[in-house]
Amino acid sequence: MLILYRMTPPSLLVLYGSQTGTAQDTAERIGRQAKRRWLKVRVEALDNYNVANLISESLVVFVCATTGQGDPPDNMKKFWRFLFRKSLPAGSLCRLDCAVLGLGDSSYPKFNFIAKKLQKRLEQLGASTLLPLGLADDQHDLGPDGVIDPWLRAFWDRVLALYPPPAGLDPLSDDELLPPRFVFHFLDDVTENLTIQSEVMDPEQLRSSSQTHPFMARVVSNQRVTHASHFQDVRLIEFDISRSNIEYSAGDVVMIQPNNCSENVEEVCQMMRLDPRQQFILRPAEGETVPARLPQPCTLAYLLESFLDISCVPRRSFFELLYCFATNELEKEKLMEFCSAEGQEELYAYCNRPRRTAVEVLADFPHTTADLTVDYLLDLFPEIQPRSFSIASSLLAHPNRIHILLAVVQYKTKLQKPRKGLCSTWLASLDPTQGAVHAPLWVKKGTLKFPSAHDSAVIMVGPGTGVAPFRSALYERIAQGKTGNVLFFGCRSSSMDFYCQREWEEMERARQLNLFTAFSRDQEDKIYVQHRVKEQAVLLWDLITNSNGHFYIAGNAKDMPAAVSDALKEAFQSEGGMSASQAEDMFNAMDRTGRFQSETWA
Repeated sequence: MLILYRMTPPSLLVLYGSQTGTAQDTAERIGRQAKRRWLKVRVEALDNYNVANLISESLVVFVCATTGQGDPPDNMKKFWRFLFRKSLPAGSLCRLDCAVLGLGDSSYPKFNFIAKKLQKRLEQLGASTLLPLGLADDQHDLGPDGVIDPWLRAFWDRVLALYPPPAGLDPLSDDELLPPRFVFHFLDDVTENLTIQSEVMDPEQLRSSSQTHPFMARVVSNQRVTHASHFQDVRLIEFDISRSNIEYSAGDVVMIQPNNCSENVEEVCQMMRLDPRQQFILRPAEGETVPARLPQPCTLAYLLESFLDISCVPRRSFFELLYCFATNELEKEKLMEFCSAEGQEELYAYCNRPRRTAVEVLADFPHTTADLTVDYLLDLFPEIQPRSFSIASSLLAHPNRIHILLAVVQYKTKLQKPRKGLCSTWLASLDPTQGAVHAPLWVKKGTLKFPSAHDSAVIMVGPGTGVAPFRSALYERIAQGKTGNVLFFGCRSSSMDFYCQREWEEMERARQLNLFTAFSRDQEDKIYVQHRVKEQAVLLWDLITNSNGHFYIAGNAKDMPAAVSDALKEAFQSEGGMSASQAEDMFNAMDRTGRFQSETWA
């Protein structure tokens, strides 16, 4: 086969759209691999890049996740809107060689929707795709790397065939240490102390609300809403947002930036021989910028407690960097296995399956950890990602307040210590009865939209904490005088985890709500919300056909959403005299027009 060479080695641009940090980590991994192959490389979030410059780029890799119901991540939304302008000429990207790698979860209906749509649009605009679209899947036996690894091997084979390196210049080996992205300059002569989460901020900054400047909201109450003997700890937490200028409506989401626990911070400091009180300024390498959320100067305590995700389950890049520092033969051999393509099953069994944390991995490799240098901290650990929660309150009923319904994550694996969710454990620990406590937060638009018309009914199916956005909607609609409110709520037991029971019953007594409950463990045969939906086929058909009814589902993505959707279609057949295909068409029409909406999570 004849290979056409592009003679001048290009500058590789890696652009990512990331919601939870996985796509960013993958993009940075591609950047490191490019440096080892002597390519000039830039790695940027899509919305930080001037998309108008795309016409002059020659080689770009796009790494993007899909969020919600097939939506682009927050840090690629501006890029997305620009790229899909109808005014863009068909051949405007004809000089561009590109590749698209999608990161998704096949348990969601719109699996890798953004990556698929992006590749199609790039081709419409004249770009040449170097290899087929990569569709990484969280459900793969080896996680996303099961697809990413072979896709990257094919990508580099293609790139190096088109742009062969200069003669005699071989790629750097995997155990050669690349320069750090940042160098720490410690301040010995600074006398003032920086304190974690209690820095003096000017009033304007206090009123702002964004990821770079979250609002420090005071925790007003932190109430357990499950019985003390119930295995699941669920909290209703109330935040004071007075003086924040934050506004929201039903269906919106609050983003909360959590902290690591002090025990893990102390352990990292001990293993790496760090003084948490030391202050530093970051000096970025060429092409890097200091993260906007990190104060300058900063303490190591703040960096480790509030910025770096030392409690995460580490990705492969973590082990690749450890391998570069390893001198102990046993540790080096094990790390080399974890970094190899052949060792991915072993790595998955060691790390991902038992949900082993980065701190625990460092403890398992003590010699290597002791040799780590502080300059590589930001290469080793990812940034703590904010967590999103459906807002469970309404400003019309709860002025200057935000409520969330939080399930505290704790579970067992083969490891001795129980696994704990970073954000939920931290939030549950904030006790306002012991003094003032605050949480950094900001609000963003959610995917659920409720009808503005007073005569439109809403049917809401929200088992467990899935009821949170519907609590917000009910308080908002009742304050607006809207009727036709139907709620299907499900949990295990009426005496153990019937969240907000008194509130629902008060709304019922006031004839503001039709409530249907499913307590799965209160009788021998398990009853779930889909069974109650099926039982109310007559009511649902009437509301949907005669009251412009809108149907909503929120909760766990596993089985419930599909089962509830099937129950709704059965109602169309039994009450509307439809065939299965006609019921499917009606369901799809409701979905297209926004009269059927769902918000689910894995």
